[in-house]
Amino acid sequence: MTTFFQSVRQGFANRQGGRVNGVNANPNQQRSQNTSPVTGNPTNPSPSSTGAPISFPSNPGASVEDTLKTGADSLAPEETKWFFKEAYAKLSVKGNFMPLAAKPSYLDLGDWLAHQTVEQYRLITYFIVAVQEVNQNTNTVVCNANECPTMSAGRHYIYTWLNNERKPIPVPACQYIALVQRWIVGKIHDPVTFPTDSPFGRTAPSFETSYPTTVGTDQEGRKPIPAGPTTLNRTLSDLAGHDWVGKSAGFPESFLGDVRTAWRQMFRIYAHLYHAHFINPFWHIHNPNYMDLNSSFCYFVSVGKLFGLIGERDLEPMQALIDIWNSNGSIPTDCANSAFAITQ
Repeated sequence: MTTFFQSVRQGFANRQGGRVNGVNANPNQQRSQNTSPVTGNPTNPSPSSTGAPISFPSNPGASVEDTLKTGADSLAPEETKWFFKEAYAKLSVKGNFMPLAAKPSYLDLGDWLAHQTVEQYRLITYFIVAVQEVNQNTNTVVCNANECPTMSAGRHYIYTWLNNERKPIPVPACQYIALVQRWIVGKIHDPVTFPTDSPFGRTAPSFETSYPTTVGTDQEGRKPIPAGPTTLNRTLSDLAGHDWVGKSAGFPESFLGDVRTAWRQMFRIYAHLYHAHFINPFWHIHNPNYMDLNSSFCYFVSVGKLFGLIGERDLEPMQALIDIWNSNGSIPTDCANSAFAITQ
């Protein structure tokens, strides 16, 4: 990754006439006329007021209605994107990401999902920084409000944000990404949503000190309070009360919903990076760097699919690339089949 960012920061100054080190760095000069594998049945949405104040909701982008299929322009199919071709679906690593995606048997599921969410955000930040770099030729950042006036993934998908009235409104991609970053960082650093202390307090009780030192009494010499009556017909989960992912590790009931929202929003950032910026900067700066983007996204999809953190409909803008990785084994079978999908 260090080499990648050195290339990003130096690439604009070094690029001459769209060539990198004397090699044509623009695959669009040889674009295929094939139609895009991503198509849909677009509708004409009612426009929202872009002047409405933008809020920072607790669950951004939670409704499916904020994925808009655009109007007349979307009726024409897009040309096949270069990243939808197998030649450009290569990874910078060998094998697949199952060893990194699978939960160790000794870990609580909540702890593992929290770890994966933090790790995936750390990885995607590398690529967000790449499109926030200033192009020395134009003195503007790569992803700006003029070049990316909406948070889109091609012509068929535009993502909107919820304003104070919880109405979806379009915002520039750079602003949308910044809002997502702020929301995710806020959740990660919230000790309620992502607790770092033991659910039993700052010091978890040890096996030796959790039991009475005198038979029939507690450690302070008082008689223990007997448990309520039970029956052999009730399951342990019933006896334990309402359960949710991460409860035993101290995570709140809303934890899984927050993780899924973070996953959906990070996917949208990846989709925008591919559709709007695969050529610039990831191809232009130094050709192999698109493989770093591929590897990070493949890892992200592998974990998201394995645990069912992102829906099939959400994946549509990048499905053609995901299909390539499914077929060549880059995404392992258990991940592709959502073998450990959480149904809660």
